[in-house]
Amino acid sequence: MKQRVLFFDLARCVAAVAVIAIHVLAPYRHELGVIPFDQWFTAVGVNGISRWAVPVFILITGALMLSDQRPFDAKYYVQRRLGKVLVPFIIWSLFYVVLSGFSKGGFDSSVSLEVLSESYHHSTYYHLGFFYYFIPLYFVIPFLQIFVRRSSDSAVYALLGAWLLTTTLFLFRIDGPWSHQLWLYSGYLLLGYVLYQKLPNTRGVVSVVGLLGALALITTVYMVVSTSVDLGEYKVGRWLSYKTLNVVLAASMVFMLCRYFGEGLSDQANKVIGFISQHSLGIYILHPIFLWPMKEFGWYQGHPAWVIPVWIVISGGASLWVSWLFSRSNKTSWLLP
Repeated sequence: MKQRVLFFDLARCVAAVAVIAIHVLAPYRHELGVIPFDQWFTAVGVNGISRWAVPVFILITGALMLSDQRPFDAKYYVQRRLGKVLVPFIIWSLFYVVLSGFSKGGFDSSVSLEVLSESYHHSTYYHLGFFYYFIPLYFVIPFLQIFVRRSSDSAVYALLGAWLLTTTLFLFRIDGPWSHQLWLYSGYLLLGYVLYQKLPNTRGVVSVVGLLGALALITTVYMVVSTSVDLGEYKVGRWLSYKTLNVVLAASMVFMLCRYFGEGLSDQANKVIGFISQHSLGIYILHPIFLWPMKEFGWYQGHPAWVIPVWIVISGGASLWVSWLFSRSNKTSWLLP
């Protein structure tokens, strides 16, 4: 039996918390000059230091899938890998079509119908946009598996280096064919593999990656805050994009820190973390349901320093509980695998 890699559980947990934080703080972002500056800065600061959340999920996928040495089985891959994500995505997209029609004024079917009509190119709810660039990666993974198996380390590093260069070009708005989002997201798969299989898990290496990631986070927050203050409105450029070098460095830092510390936790801690990790997809899919009243009824009055943690606990805890309930029956477990 293959031994469970514990640090992946820790990485999923911290990424899930960061995703919820990003969604909780959303109402504050455009309130520059409306709310006290320290409140706006707190929310925007949390946003800036949390952008690694979604990329970490892709890094984990790349680390796992590209490390798999089993012969490629197309039928198994489509049914058990792609289908495991695609089918729940479709079902929950339809659910959120309905939810999008609700507001504090009641239900407006025309809003739901409009959302449904645009669903072929636009997510039916804000958090589902992740799947529009994550699902296509399943068509890239088999080719990257072949590449890492048949290529030398030098070739792998060369391709990764080319990708890192394009994330830098994209950050500074130097666009070209390399700006295609499939390419820019696919690089995270290869990076996850390299961070897991090729980079030594030593204190020195983790310290260097951590330093680069910390500098990237500081730079991100500084650029967003300073640009917004100068212009008098919330402006982020590409500093908060998932496809830029600063976010790549931050995601790498979190991945390596989890790898370094994640295997040395106590059995009790691993039990709790493993339980949350098992339901991380459920938490991701469900948490906006429990944030809906906060946003619709304005239940976020107060300093983000306490509002954000409170709603992380409320929405995260509730979505974890519902995901666990779904998992208890074979009739519903497939909806939140």
